[in-house]
Formats: sequence, structure tokens, C-alpha cells
Amino acid sequence: MIERKFVAERMKEFQIQEYIDESLSNVGHSHTKMQRTPLGEKIVIFAARPGLIVGRKGENIKKLTKNLKKKFGLENPQIEISEVENIFLDAKIVAEKIASTLERFGPQRFKGVGHKTLHDVMGAGARGIEILISGKIPGARAKTWRFYQGYLKKCGDVSITAVKTAYARAVLKTGVIGIRIKIMSPDFRMPDDIQIRREVIEEEVKEEEEKKKKDKKKSTKEEKEETPAEQKKKQKGEAVPKPVEDAEKIVEEAKEEEKPAEKKEAVKAEKSAEEKKVEKPAEVEEKKTEKKTEEKVEEKAAEKPAEKEEAEKKEEAKEEEKQVEEVKEETVEKEQSEESE
Repeated sequence: MIERKFVAERMKEFQIQEYIDESLSNVGHSHTKMQRTPLGEKIVIFAARPGLIVGRKGENIKKLTKNLKKKFGLENPQIEISEVENIFLDAKIVAEKIASTLERFGPQRFKGVGHKTLHDVMGAGARGIEILISGKIPGARAKTWRFYQGYLKKCGDVSITAVKTAYARAVLKTGVIGIRIKIMSPDFRMPDDIQIRREVIEEEVKEEEEKKKKDKKKSTKEEKEETPAEQKKKQKGEAVPKPVEDAEKIVEEAKEEEKPAEKKEAVKAEKSAEEKKVEKPAEVEEKKTEKKTEEKVEEKAAEKPAEKEEAEKKEEAKEEEKQVEEVKEETVEKEQSEESE
């Protein structure tokens, strides 16, 4: 299985790192890295004092290479030593330093050691530090002493990525004392740190202004004003030459003029057919209106004889009424004349 192979390789790397850490105690060893190359295994050791690791004429490195070949079966281990830039920002080196001072001077000065390390680490630029010293300090009863300063994250992803933790042991007469150190590095960018880049905003504003200027220039070129020479020609009634932009239109017009008469007739026929197609609905409406007017005229013609008969009857009735009235008037006049006599 490929997975087992990867796990075995990682286990081997971890064992090598542990062995190097044990063999380089009290030398300011920070951590080791392994890289596989075609020539062999490359082991990089990071330390505070590389001179002590190398030894006189490289004796210590030669011993290390021999032991690695024997114990772990490495064919050609190439050891490189690189110095740590800032010692007080490396938690492992600081923990080893506290352990060595306690072993050298005893547990009675543990408070001074703790405060001094706080001052040094914060002076190096760390955001925060926490030191825990647990054991029989200063008396026979075991206690845990906590020294802290600055800002330190205790939970979340930042507490894993940004905070460096290290453990060390100091062997004293009273017993073993455990040391735990947590340092928050200043290089890490917190998720709530927001920086507004003014340079980017200014660049964007400048780009927008340049675009506007370019657009204005284009519009002015398109809308060219007439020159004084052109104005004079217009006043005299002379022909003004067309601009270069209308060259394409002039070429197209010339081509159309050169076309044969047949093509022109065909185009005219197509246009007339299209006009007829368009005019059809109007013709239909005109025909409908004509039919309606004819029907109305016929109806009126049919109605006319009946109307004439009715008019004649009315006239006859009027004449009869007039005659009756005249007869009545005559009778009345006769009666009056007779009465007077």
C-alpha cells in the first residue's frame, strides 16, 4: 500500500528529528528539516550557536553523520547548519535557555529568570508571551507559576498557526521542573487587520480620468467644426469637399451608378411588389366602404316610392281640409248677412 509507505517515511523523519534534538541539547537547537535529493538525504539544522554544533574541525558533524548512517540506514546524509535570525522569537531556544539557567543557578531565582525572558521577548517584537514553570519551586510543594505579557491567542486557527509552543525540562535536586512557553510572532497577519491602500485608489481614479479624457478627444474628432476656408466656399456657393470619413459612402454610390439597367429594373420591380403587398389591406378597406355606400343608395332608392305616396296622400288630405274650411266660412257669412237684414 502506498499509504503505509508514506507513513513509514514520516515516522523515520520524526525519529531522526528526535535523535538530533537529544544529541544537540544545551546548544541552542531550534528545529530540523529533511529534504530528499538525488544525491541523498539533506538535513538542515537550525540553531542559535552553530559553532558548538560543528565542533573542532567538524568532529561533532562527523559523529552525527556516522550515527545516522548506522541507526537509520541513510546512504549519504548531507548535514547543513543555518543560524536562527532572532533567538528570542523562537520558543524552543527560549525554553532551553530557561532550563539551563535554572539548572545552573537553582530554583530560587526563577522569578527573575521569568521576568527577564518576558522583557527580552517583548523587546524582540513579539505580540505576546506566556511562560509556565511547574514543579517544586521554591519549596517542597509543587506549584505552577505563570508569567505573561502582551496579546496572545488561546483558541481558534490563529492559536495554532501564529502561536509557537515549546516544552523543556530542568533536572534539579528537588526534582524535575517542566517549562512551557508560548510566543505569538509579529509577522502573522490577524484576520481582523484591515489596511486601506490609498495608492491603489489613486491609481484607479487616475485611470478613470484618463479614460474620460480619451472619450472627449474622440468625440471632438468625430464632431469636427468647419474650417474658415470651408465657410468661405459655402458663402460663395462653391462645392465643399466631403471629409475622409464619408469616402466609403462615396465609393458605394459610385458602384451603384455603375450597375447595369437590368439590375436597377429588378430592384424597382421588387420594391413595387413590396409596396403592393403593403398596400393590400388599404385596398380591401376601400372596397368594403364602396360596397356599403352602394347598399345605402339602393335602400334609399327602394324607400323613395313609398315616401312619395305618403306625401301625395298628405297633400290631398290638406286640400280637403281647406275646402271644408272654405265651405264653413261661406255658411257663416251667409248667416251673418241674413241676421243683419
